[in-house]
Amino acid sequence: MKQHSQSAAPVPGTSKTASGPGWMTSLRKELARNRFLYMLLLPVAVYLLLFKYAPMAGEIIAFKNYRLADGIWGSPWVGFQQFEKLFASREFYIVLKNTLLLNVYHLLFAFPAPILLALMLNEVRVEWYKRTLQNLLYIPHFISWIVLGSIVIALLSPSTGIVNHFLQAFGIEPIYFMADKFWWPVTFIGSGIWKEAGFGTILYLAAMASIDPTLYEAAKIDGASKMRQIWHVTLPGIRSTIAILLILQVGRMMDVGFEQVYALRNPAVTSVAEVISTFVYTRGIVNLQYSYTTALGLFQSLIALILIVSVNKIIKALGERGLW
Repeated sequence: MKQHSQSAAPVPGTSKTASGPGWMTSLRKELARNRFLYMLLLPVAVYLLLFKYAPMAGEIIAFKNYRLADGIWGSPWVGFQQFEKLFASREFYIVLKNTLLLNVYHLLFAFPAPILLALMLNEVRVEWYKRTLQNLLYIPHFISWIVLGSIVIALLSPSTGIVNHFLQAFGIEPIYFMADKFWWPVTFIGSGIWKEAGFGTILYLAAMASIDPTLYEAAKIDGASKMRQIWHVTLPGIRSTIAILLILQVGRMMDVGFEQVYALRNPAVTSVAEVISTFVYTRGIVNLQYSYTTALGLFQSLIALILIVSVNKIIKALGERGLW
């Protein structure tokens, strides 16, 4: 017995991992087994590296007095001077307020729109009619904001727009939608819903398709009405999808986007329509204040990171799956 136990003892200097295949061998096997999936992933990884991560090196401009003639490395260091200038500017707080307000309006009115639309489409039982509706709802997503903005402006024109003609038929005075500081945000959110709500239903409809049909059958047997089925079966079934998209939406609270604002804004509504993206374009690209607007962009990214991490923790604390 003693000799047997001695022969079974491991030889000094060896281990199970050393005698195993090793992590390099496992990696090669993984790459060989899923080589086609990694080939599909490669263009996306290259795109992210080139256009998302590599430009992050340019954030150093925020701490310099950047001049084109001197280049990034030749421009003098100024530390936090650009940030001090930014936080002392009255324009910055106006732009920040407009950006946050438009995003809050979007969260309250535009975010639920695809959910409600998906719930209604999910109840359509005539297949050809449902597909026709979906195709019609998807079309605006593929139209550029420059074209769609021109259509919105034409429809809302106080003199020739069909909307004001309709209002006049009921004895209502024409409304200057695009020049009124109250109606411009309404138009902005409404046009955004028109363009993106239909396309946004795709994820919710896919989530609804994965719900077990027996849950609906059980609800019917229990006497649940259609609204009760939606409330107790459909909405819980897509709750995780709503949570993920909510986290992503809150992460964009500091970014309204450029094209829609640029297509719809005009000098009459600058006080409510000037947002961070257009401010960066005007000051950074047109007026060549690169360091100043880079500091603004760095501040914007930092706040967005804090928001997305915080909301992700809140969602996970409520029992839902977060982004990580």
